[in-house]
Amino acid sequence: MSNTPGDLLKEKLDQLQCHFTWSPQKETIDLDDMMLRLQDSLALGKKYQAASYNHLAFVNSLQGHFEEAIQNLKEAEKILREEYKDEFERRSIITYGNFAWVHYHMGQLTEAQSYLDKLEMICKPLSDGPRYTAMIPEVYGEKGWSLMSSAAEYYEEAKECFSKALEQDPDNTEWIMGHATALSRLEAFSGTPESRDQSQSVKYFRRVLELDPDDAVAMVLLALKLQRLGQNEEANELVEKALTKTPDLPYILRYAAKYYRQRGFVEKAIELLKQALELTPHSGFLHHQLGLCYRSKLNYTRCRYPRNPVFHQKAELINLCKYHLEKAFDHRRRSFIRAQLDFADICITSGEYSRAEETYRRLVELVDIRPENMQSICLEAGLFELYQKRSETNAVRLFLKGVKIEYNSRERGKCRMNLEQWADRKLSVNAHDSKALSIKAILYQLDGKMGRATEYFEKALEFDPGNEEYVSALSQLRI
Repeated sequence: MSNTPGDLLKEKLDQLQCHFTWSPQKETIDLDDMMLRLQDSLALGKKYQAASYNHLAFVNSLQGHFEEAIQNLKEAEKILREEYKDEFERRSIITYGNFAWVHYHMGQLTEAQSYLDKLEMICKPLSDGPRYTAMIPEVYGEKGWSLMSSAAEYYEEAKECFSKALEQDPDNTEWIMGHATALSRLEAFSGTPESRDQSQSVKYFRRVLELDPDDAVAMVLLALKLQRLGQNEEANELVEKALTKTPDLPYILRYAAKYYRQRGFVEKAIELLKQALELTPHSGFLHHQLGLCYRSKLNYTRCRYPRNPVFHQKAELINLCKYHLEKAFDHRRRSFIRAQLDFADICITSGEYSRAEETYRRLVELVDIRPENMQSICLEAGLFELYQKRSETNAVRLFLKGVKIEYNSRERGKCRMNLEQWADRKLSVNAHDSKALSIKAILYQLDGKMGRATEYFEKALEFDPGNEEYVSALSQLRI
């Protein structure tokens, strides 16, 4: 074990609670997208700017821009001193931890140690635990926001961070809002425990508005949840009130637009999205929502005759849809799965099968993404192979991949349904189809029905003697 000054310092740095010790690293986030989003939030004067500068410093460090990172952290420290005079030391734990890590990466070990010394002085009266950090609400809360803005894979951990912050500070609207937002996003995934009760986040959004009746962000996010629950009258009142309070905040405009699009008021949604896009032109969320708006309009525009003006309107809508959907994931090829699937879908609509195929190929190769996202990819890519490419082999392979991911989402269920329908259809034509028999066997195996699985693998092997896949599966079942 090495005992160089750098290695000894690194052992101490690993004990810190800051962006450099939290989960998201260069391989798991879209750095360019994160940079643009953080810059937008700072340019628009969004709340919690110190946290944004902290996060920006981390992103700059991952890209090797250490001098910029130091400037970001100086800005964060300045804001914390101005905004949290009495709480500065509690609020500075993450900033000082980031300072220590950046100086370490720059080879400035003395400066890094000086920040560790500051942290030890701050944390000693706050914690009986580690020397250089204190697990207080301010640390849990900022960690929660950082994780939630990084990638969907971290939503569960973000929710837990906000829960821990609220245990110690139950009436803090910042942590309640974070908990509500994390819950709301997890509720939107069909395979999560949170998805079984869509009203949990509603309770927390309402609590935010009890404590701060003017929080327009809580209003629009609550409105979207109420809309999903069919409580449209209250949802509409909340959206209109939020737009009255903050008519030019992109965060409000984008969620209000989503609300109006889902109500069928597409032109109103487009108007709001264009307004927001002028303020934050690189926003993937806004481009995605615009693409969905144009797709909605396209669904009502049906004409196959080139001489009809409606035909040209349809072509224009397809181009607008493709443009905005592609812009949506331009910097988010790892994290914005839904936008890429929607882009592939519109390419299928326009007959551009090669572009759709390339999009699906790229998505299928992704690793370490949310399981329901991969199951969505397998489902939609499989349907493309089955109906557009007429490749049953590829379709079955993709559906099977989705089913084998042990995560009970709605998308997994659809992959399974397509597999069962395919196998039953094949066997109705040819009861000796070994591939269809093997698929039935695999589905029985996944259900824990090992006897039926063995029976079907034996049948498959009977009609395809020597098939190594079936032999291996049978030997494992017998063991």
